[in-house]
Amino acid sequence: MNNLQKSLYITRGLFNKKMRNHLRTKRKFRHSKHHKVGTGGQIVDGVSIHERPATIEGRSEPGHWEGDLIVGSKNSHIATVVERKTRFTVLVKVESKSTQSVVSRLYEQMSQLPNSLKQSLTWDRGTELASHKNFSLATGMDVYFCDPSSPWQRGTNENTSGLLRQYFPKRSCLSGYSQHELDNTALELNSRPRKILKFLTPAEKLERALQ
Repeated sequence: MNNLQKSLYITRGLFNKKMRNHLRTKRKFRHSKHHKVGTGGQIVDGVSIHERPATIEGRSEPGHWEGDLIVGSKNSHIATVVERKTRFTVLVKVESKSTQSVVSRLYEQMSQLPNSLKQSLTWDRGTELASHKNFSLATGMDVYFCDPSSPWQRGTNENTSGLLRQYFPKRSCLSGYSQHELDNTALELNSRPRKILKFLTPAEKLERALQ
């Protein structure tokens, strides 16, 4: 059992996507022509954050994540994924910024989560998630995209990235970290009490959210 699985505490329960069952068509995605961006590696059929359900905005249930890449020197990156309700963080080693690398490695890590925590992922407009349909098909998670140049729409992820710079300073090369080392860093971060969580740790908050 790796550190991601250990730090989850429990892996029980299957969360039913209640809001989706009330949709007239029961369809998983709402595709908007206003957020369909070209071809050639761009994001096609990306669902806007403005179409995200109110339950995600209100942080009333666990399983909704925000993600992005933190950037290091020599074109190195680490994918960061943070759960909105509990601030629980998952770090993902990626070999490159290509959508094939990012989506496949995201899937490997997110597939270890309980089904109840695989609800949605909100990302920026980076083309590293151009293959978002493959990710959704593999995980069952809805994917939403922020507006261009709007990092505040992923405020939870942005704040966590600031904390992660204590471990991964700017201009440092990130390619040398193994997934095991990233799991250890995430475990340490998830074990730190947070004021916003009334001084619970993200791991403790996650455990309570899943009870």
